Amino acid sequence: MEKDSELDPEQDKQYCELCGKMENLLKCGRCRNSFYCSKDHQKQDWKKHKLICKEADKSKVPNQSVKTSETLRPSPQPRKDSVTPRARIQAKELISTDVSGIINNTKSNGQTNKRSLGDIVICNMNDHGICFLDNFLGEETGLAILENVAALHQSGRFTDGQLVGQRSDSTKDIRGDQIVWIEGNEDGCEKISFLMSRMDDLLRLCNGRLGNYRINGRTKAMVACYPGEGKGYVRHVDNPNGDGRCVTCIYYLNKDWDAKAHGGLLRIIPEGKANYAIDIEPKFDRLLLFWSDRRNPHEVQPAHATRYAITVWYFDGDERARAKERYSTAAGEKGVKMEMNKPSDAT
Repeated sequence: MEKDSELDPEQDKQYCELCGKMENLLKCGRCRNSFYCSKDHQKQDWKKHKLICKEADKSKVPNQSVKTSETLRPSPQPRKDSVTPRARIQAKELISTDVSGIINNTKSNGQTNKRSLGDIVICNMNDHGICFLDNFLGEETGLAILENVAALHQSGRFTDGQLVGQRSDSTKDIRGDQIVWIEGNEDGCEKISFLMSRMDDLLRLCNGRLGNYRINGRTKAMVACYPGEGKGYVRHVDNPNGDGRCVTCIYYLNKDWDAKAHGGLLRIIPEGKANYAIDIEPKFDRLLLFWSDRRNPHEVQPAHATRYAITVWYFDGDERARAKERYSTAAGEKGVKMEMNKPSDAT
């Protein structure tokens, strides 16, 4: 393989076309426009990529002979002395909102206050692409959800997190979490189901006013555990290729989390802001939302204590329909249709 010697100013816009990983990328040696984290991912993506790759190849010198899987080249990496330190800010300085009482309709005059919660999310998502809500369900409910999750973990149902289309040991070098997918009707998952219903209610309040999206479904809930031991998840994008996911929604369950001692921050590096990062602590009863596409590359920094989170991805109807025509998604991300015109009846 041949290394490029020059510094590429576009590196912060480069992603593995299959999984969204952004580190240690290799460049397609044929079109030199697409990137992959491994030859295996290039081969898996070839059926889709070859259409674009062949078009790009037409503009090159005639009779140029290349072998697709053999010409994958490392993308240029920044020199150590050329990296500008990132200007990091803590999330509390940006858009933190304590929603105690709002979710439970406890406005002082007795009138419903849920609409203001939707407005908070819409404003922050449209302005920043990120929003998080503290004290989302209250301590009692949060602890009940944590009990469900801890019981799941102890039952041995968690498996190593996987990348789309890949099941190999190399995955552990990219992500170190253990996961289980929950639909909501499983025994012992009643409180997780309640959380999912409240997430759904929140997205219903916002639907039609989050960018140009029209949400009509979501994934199952991915319950994840980073078991400490310095496990994390390298910088990546949830939806780099238009699979339908538009909003990532994460609920954290970590009591008395100390970021200095425990690590485990979620670091978001918004697109186009290479020297700017948002560090979000995985605090107990915190709900985080952000755009799932290339606007929000993110990573989970090494965690040194057990770190729990529940993630649900919401689908834009049009993009999801187009994605189904192009390719099948991972089993865990199989869509669940949502009733968007009426609130959930979970209690």
